Amino acid sequence: MTPADLLPLAREAASAAACVLLAERPWVLAEGPSGTKSSETDPVTRADVAAQQVIADIIVRARPRDAIFAEEGLDRPGDSGWRWVVDPLDGTVNFLYGIAQWSVSVAVRDEDGALAGVVHNPIAPETFAAVRGEPPTRNGVPVRSRAEDAPALAESLVATGFAYAAAVRAQQGAVVARLLPRVRDIRRLGSAALDLAGVAVGRYDAYFERGVKPWDTTAGELICVSAGLAVRAIPDGILVAPPALADELESIVAGC
Repeated sequence: MTPADLLPLAREAASAAACVLLAERPWVLAEGPSGTKSSETDPVTRADVAAQQVIADIIVRARPRDAIFAEEGLDRPGDSGWRWVVDPLDGTVNFLYGIAQWSVSVAVRDEDGALAGVVHNPIAPETFAAVRGEPPTRNGVPVRSRAEDAPALAESLVATGFAYAAAVRAQQGAVVARLLPRVRDIRRLGSAALDLAGVAVGRYDAYFERGVKPWDTTAGELICVSAGLAVRAIPDGILVAPPALADELESIVAGC
């Protein structure tokens, strides 16, 4: 199979998970979280778990030898050389509060990185997708980032996010205070996968965040790379920007 052959399966899994999430949403809004993970402010809901199970079932049925690594405790081994990296619900706090900014992220990778990936926002609805070596798409239509016509940093809209650990958030706040006077503005909407997709389609000029995990970023990172953006590792995090802005932005935020 080629990377392009894997994209329909990623789309199918993300779409099926979104159907579960939409069906579970009224119950979750009424009941609240079913537990927490990394801290008391990091919730998990029954919808997260149910959506993850649906994705895993679809992938295993189609690709039984592939590994699967997903946020809600799933680390299934495989021997095909391909590994699916899944966030069944990116933006759980938004989901809990009825804020329409959450997504499903499904990607598959080999030893060299992501092969195909999808970030699906069922509320919009929007599906961002990419295959290694091909232009990214939004709802099947090729998209264009600001990679080649980036504004100056002072005129840039930068997206970011915050970790759940209080000590890390304090450090991130200091970085934001340092960055805010030097850019047009900063946005924090609560779904790393959608933030990455947003940079790829030109809704933001750049994005950075500390404390993200592979399930948050694998699909979105591929979408950004496919859009010609620079993707860099910063301490415990990621930075995405047009090549002309990456060095300057990194010099400000890399110490977060």
